[in-house]
Amino acid sequence: MIVVVGIIIQLCLGAIYAYGAVRLDISNYFKAIMAISDPATKGPTPFDMTWPFIIFLAVFALTMPLAGPYIQKMGPKKVAMIGGALCGLGWIGASFAGSPAMLIPLYAVIGGVGVGIAYGVPITCSAQWFPDRRGLAVGLTVLGFGFSSALISYATLYLKSTGMQIMNILQIYGIAFIIITVVASMYLRFPPAGWKPAGWSPPTPAAGAAQKIDFMRNEMTKTSAFKGLWLCYTIGALAGLTAIGIVGPVGKEVMTNAGMAAKDSSALVFQLILPFAICNGLGRPIFGTLTDKLTPKNTALLTYVLIIVACLLMYMSYSSVMAFVICFALLWGCLGAWLAIAPTATATYFGMKDNAKNYGLVFTAYGVGAVVGGIVSAQIAATTPVVAGATFLDAYRPFFLVVAALAVVGAVLAFMLMKPPVKKAA
Repeated sequence: MIVVVGIIIQLCLGAIYAYGAVRLDISNYFKAIMAISDPATKGPTPFDMTWPFIIFLAVFALTMPLAGPYIQKMGPKKVAMIGGALCGLGWIGASFAGSPAMLIPLYAVIGGVGVGIAYGVPITCSAQWFPDRRGLAVGLTVLGFGFSSALISYATLYLKSTGMQIMNILQIYGIAFIIITVVASMYLRFPPAGWKPAGWSPPTPAAGAAQKIDFMRNEMTKTSAFKGLWLCYTIGALAGLTAIGIVGPVGKEVMTNAGMAAKDSSALVFQLILPFAICNGLGRPIFGTLTDKLTPKNTALLTYVLIIVACLLMYMSYSSVMAFVICFALLWGCLGAWLAIAPTATATYFGMKDNAKNYGLVFTAYGVGAVVGGIVSAQIAATTPVVAGATFLDAYRPFFLVVAALAVVGAVLAFMLMKPPVKKAA
C-alpha cells in the first residue's frame, strides 16, 4: 500500500508533464484576451509559453533539497499534504492567469514549490520500507509521475469535448489534486527503527570490500561519486525532459518531411503521447530493477547507449515517422530510467540516515537539465538557417547531435565516477 499510495500521489504531482497537452489551449485563451486591445496580435510566442514550464521544473528541483530535512522532522504525512495542496493551488492559480507572464507566479512558482515539497516523500518511504528491492520499489513509486501526462492529456480531450473551457478544466484538476493528495498522504509513514522485511538480512560485503556507511549531506558533497551522479543525472534529465518539451514541434517537422498533412500529423502526435508516457512510466520499475541487479553505474551506461542510438537515428532519419517513434520512446523511457536510477544510487552509495536531504540535493540536477535543455533546444531551433523555398524542415535536427555528444560525455563520467564511495576516517 505504501507503493500504491505513492503512485497515486505521483500521478497528481506529475501533471506538469501534461503541460504540452494544455499549452495550446491556454495560448489561444491568452491570444483572445490580447486581441481585445490589439486585433492584429499574433498571440504569445513559443518562448512566452515555454518559460512557465521551464520555471516550474526549476522551482520543483530547487525546492527538493530544502524540503528534505522536514520530511524527517515533521513526518511524511504532513509534508506530503502541504506539498500536494500547494500543487493543486498552482493549477487553480493558473486558471486566473491573463498572460504567460502571470503563469509564472501563479502556476510555476506555487505549483513548483508544491511538487518539490511532496515529490521526495513517497520515494523516501518506499526506499525505507523495501531495502531488499529498493530500485523496484522506488521505480514503481515514481511510475505515476510518468503516466500522469497521458492521463491528463486524455482527460483534457474528454472535458473539452463536453464544451468545457480550458481555464475551468485547470480548476477541476487543481481541486482534484488537493483532495486526492491530502487523503492519500494520510497513509504515508516510516517503518519503525531497525525494521527489515521478514526473512531478509542485509547482504554481507564480499571479503575485502568496504563496509557501507551512511553519509550526511555535507559529507556526500565531498565525494567523487556525488559529483559523477549529479552530472550524469543532469545529462539524462536534459535528454528526457527536452524530448517531452519538443515532441510536438519535432513530430510536426518529421511528419511534414514524410509527406503527411498538418491535420494528420497533429492527430498522430497526440495519439503517440500515450505510448510515450507508457515508456516513461515503465522505464522506472524496469530500470529500477536493473539498478538492483546491474549496479547504478552499469544501468547508467545502458541508458546512455540507448540515448546515443535514439539521437543518431533521429538525426539520420529526419523524415521517418518510425524513427521518430523509436527515438522518442527511448528518450522518454530513459527519463523514467533516471528517475529510478538516481534515487536508488543515492540510497545505495550514501545510505538511508540522511537520504531525504541527500536525494534532495542530487535532484537539483533534474532542474538544471530541464532549464539547460529547454533553452538550448529553443535556441537551436531559432538559429537554424532556413533556406527559402525549402521543403525539408529541420529546425530541431541539430539538437539530437548535441544530446548524443552529451550522452558520450555522460558515459565516460559514469564509468569513471559512479562508484560506491569510501568514507575517510575522521
